[in-house]
Amino acid sequence: MLPESSTPIRSLADDIRGRSDEELAALLAARPDLARPAPSDLTALASRSSTRASTTRAVDGLDAAHLHALEAAAVVSDAVTAEALARLLDDADLDRVTTLVDDLWRLALVWRAPHGLVVTRTAADVLGEGVAGLGLPADDLPGPAAPDDEALRAEIALAPPRARAILDRLTWGPSVGIVPAADAPGRRGPADDGPRWLLAHGLVRAVAADQIALPREVALVLREGRVHRNPQLEPPQVPGAERQVDQVDAAAGASASEVLALLDELLDSWSQTPPRVLRTGGLAVRDLKAAAAQLDTSAEHTAYLVELALIADLVADDGEVDPHWVPTAEYDIWQTEPGGERWARLALAWLTTTRAPHRVGSRTDTSAVINALGADGQWPPIRTLRRGVLDLLAAVDQGIAPIATDIAEAVRWRRPRRVPRTLNEVVDAVLREASWLGVTGHGALSVGGRALLASDGDIKAVADSIHPHLPAPVDAVLLQADLTAIAPGPVTGSLAAFLRLVADVESRGGATVHRFSEDSVRRCLDTGWTGEDILAGLRDASSTPVPQPLEYLVRDVARRHGTIRVRGVSAVIRSEDEGGLDVMLANRKLAALQLRRIAPTVLTSPVGPEVVLEMLREEGFAPVTESPSGTVTVPTRPVRRAVRQRAVDPALVQAMDLAQLDSLVAGLRAAESEASTRASVTMDGRAGPAIPANDPTTSMAVLREAIADGRAVWLGYSDGIGRTQRVLFYPERIDGGRVSGVSEGVTRTLSIHRITGVVAD
Repeated sequence: MLPESSTPIRSLADDIRGRSDEELAALLAARPDLARPAPSDLTALASRSSTRASTTRAVDGLDAAHLHALEAAAVVSDAVTAEALARLLDDADLDRVTTLVDDLWRLALVWRAPHGLVVTRTAADVLGEGVAGLGLPADDLPGPAAPDDEALRAEIALAPPRARAILDRLTWGPSVGIVPAADAPGRRGPADDGPRWLLAHGLVRAVAADQIALPREVALVLREGRVHRNPQLEPPQVPGAERQVDQVDAAAGASASEVLALLDELLDSWSQTPPRVLRTGGLAVRDLKAAAAQLDTSAEHTAYLVELALIADLVADDGEVDPHWVPTAEYDIWQTEPGGERWARLALAWLTTTRAPHRVGSRTDTSAVINALGADGQWPPIRTLRRGVLDLLAAVDQGIAPIATDIAEAVRWRRPRRVPRTLNEVVDAVLREASWLGVTGHGALSVGGRALLASDGDIKAVADSIHPHLPAPVDAVLLQADLTAIAPGPVTGSLAAFLRLVADVESRGGATVHRFSEDSVRRCLDTGWTGEDILAGLRDASSTPVPQPLEYLVRDVARRHGTIRVRGVSAVIRSEDEGGLDVMLANRKLAALQLRRIAPTVLTSPVGPEVVLEMLREEGFAPVTESPSGTVTVPTRPVRRAVRQRAVDPALVQAMDLAQLDSLVAGLRAAESEASTRASVTMDGRAGPAIPANDPTTSMAVLREAIADGRAVWLGYSDGIGRTQRVLFYPERIDGGRVSGVSEGVTRTLSIHRITGVVAD
């Protein structure tokens, strides 16, 4: 129940001053924007709470039950009691309505008058004129005042069928309708059974030549005293299919292991051959497709992985003149951590990011395509929506996998004013990303997901929760005669690096299949490995002997590898295989190299050695680089890293802890006590209140309240020479950063930026 007050409360400011320390702390905890920066006293706190920006934020945070209760209270022109509000909400349970009203009071969206609760003027403005589909009151529309409810019921009962159909159409909104030209209000002729009959009997009002409006009083009678057709005072149920908890956690662990392996493979590739940064920022579509082909994942899944690497600070723009997307130094640290901690860093970054990977490939409001890693990938609403979806998954029993549409309806109930038009698509995307990451398994929240939501940023707690469910890394693979290697679990460390170098991933799942081919073996030889080195590495990596077909493949490729050598003269091609050189000279695709034979075993080209190497390899040859002394050189490809500076996310508002709230409330009490005991005297000898120092936004809010109430204010005003004057001011209008009104019988216009503070008289 609401606390009783010994003094009459006439405004929101009086209401806030009369609250206890615990109630003030609850207000600041529920609306943290009121505490940053700390208000000077309780008057400043009340003024700040009535600003439009703060009130909009508070109203937007209401669920459907509190919003419906606030809308019903706003419909009443005077104060409303909980009993009357229950009747407006279709005879809702009084205890439930009382709880809703208490919550609205704690949020300072309503205040206690002697005879009931009053919605703050700013909250009513935020809700708008068409609250709950109702129109304006009759007093705000052209025409006579509306009769009482009994007279309205009598008139409605006499309405002819066509007029009644119009009333039924306007009852639940919108309250304004367009009428045909033949029925226009201004048209001459006898009243018929349509719009003109309604006008003649005062049930609708003409607001334009072809528009009629249904007054609020008439709509409430038609609605039988209800503000909403179906008030949603209880959250919708979120049913789901039942899963085995151990299977959920096992599936989540497998997904977590897979995302670690995919990021390792992607970023290892980008360490050697990083993609370019687009001129407008982001990753080119062709580079995203190349990454998808390399990882054998869909474009959507690949975009998610790329974005995940960015938000976890594992990849960044290197900032060079010709910029590339390069792994960061943080990636090197991340690689050395245990699997649980690596996953925890990814999950925490994903939970708190404002980037929306699912929007990659779609278009912005300006029809520009959203590229992966681009600035357009930022979408602040996704953080609240993502957290809302996961909280709903956490609210059901373990092992329950709710349906996406039911989750979307529950999210819409929780934040009806904040949901986007594409809510169903967003919920699907969040559930899909949670499954890819291992936050969920088989559609149900995993033990790692629950720890993630309860962690408050504690990496160790999250890592400990997922660690038992991650597949144990393997230290050996099974080599098979069909030129494949099967890894029955995740491969990490040097073994993973060796397999990425000498083989290609053919399929993933519970076991990963690696395929050996001429190209993959040649790729390993190009980095300086010899055939014997590769065979030795395979023996160390395998729990079985190296199959004969694989050994033959390695030896055959190694035998042919390096038989063609390129020397950087500009360039010189030397080979003991004269027939191979003949094939090069006859290959039309190599005509651009302008090859010339200078000896039976030597060709030359005016093109640089790097280009010659690349083109020869594209045509199926296997050349190596030769130094001027005739020895084989292994080109070094430096691993590139970028330095990423983590930016502070402006959308993230840190909540105060209990000690900070208590300290702030104590400071407000002390400032209010000092202000009440300090007497201030104006220049003409009249006593006035102390004027707090307010920011312009708060000052404008107090001035608007004073204009609406027709009250005077005391304000501090800094003149052109920097002197601050105390002025008793009667504001009348705010326009363009100026306030006009009367002071000492003289009309004045003051610049709001010169006002140091405002307090009601």
